Amino acid sequence: MGPTASGKTALACALADRHAIDLVSVDSALVYRGMDIGTAKPDAATLERFPHRLLDIRDPVQPYSAAEFRSDALAEIEAILAAGRTPLLVGGTGLYFRALERGLSPLPQASGPLRSALSNEAERMGKAHMHQRLALLDPVSAARLNVNDTQRIQRALEVIELSGQPMSGLQGAPRPRLPYRILKLALFPVDRAPLHQRIEDRFDQMLAQGLIAELERLRDLPGWSEDLPAMRAVGYRQGWAYLSGQASMQDFRLSAIHATRQLAKRQITWLRSELDCRMLDSEASDVADCADAAVCSFLEPREPF
Repeated sequence: MGPTASGKTALACALADRHAIDLVSVDSALVYRGMDIGTAKPDAATLERFPHRLLDIRDPVQPYSAAEFRSDALAEIEAILAAGRTPLLVGGTGLYFRALERGLSPLPQASGPLRSALSNEAERMGKAHMHQRLALLDPVSAARLNVNDTQRIQRALEVIELSGQPMSGLQGAPRPRLPYRILKLALFPVDRAPLHQRIEDRFDQMLAQGLIAELERLRDLPGWSEDLPAMRAVGYRQGWAYLSGQASMQDFRLSAIHATRQLAKRQITWLRSELDCRMLDSEASDVADCADAAVCSFLEPREPF
């Protein structure tokens, strides 16, 4: 685990080079085909040598949820273990890691027609109306959601319609835990200045590699819109504003770099809550050796009780 641009992919590949390890991506943006440059997806040469499972499994116009990730990841983990190898999950999407380890509440699956109806209602009546409606039906959920958090408000209303119960009540139900012994390693930058510089340099490299052309290709896809979940990825949301004429190239660059640094800050904050995680200084010269020592210890055969 670790913040964006901290070196997770390089370290995971180094570990896979030393051990019988298969990699599983834990990234909400890397699941999308065609979103390669702006997500810093590993290049073809890296993927040929170190295949990553759960990459390129959805078109950008298709939604992908934490529940779907958990189901897919469990299937990949079981397949890797059945082959006598060890799964190594690598990525920066904390929600996916937490869903996999701690399980999710048994919420009903999304309903396309109902979701469309709620979206139409929100368009007609406005955000405040939808928030007030949720406050009447599920005041606990409404209290923790901002009026501008339209997607989560609509999901909470959808859950009530489908189940007859408030989301806040369903979220208190028992959750299935991950049935495996795990080792948590996190790349944690003690000094953030090098990380911030890498973020800036990496974004400039993305621009040089053709990020604008990638954004234009995505914009031309049938069904593409700025409301798609794929558009939450940093860089793409800011790129949409540039393509729409709402921002200059300089504004696009600065806002994307700022948003990426803010993402890294949130990821670092989340990692601090993982108390059973072994923190590795991402800037240390011996970080690969420290990670390898932890993995070797974890993989040692254990005496039966």
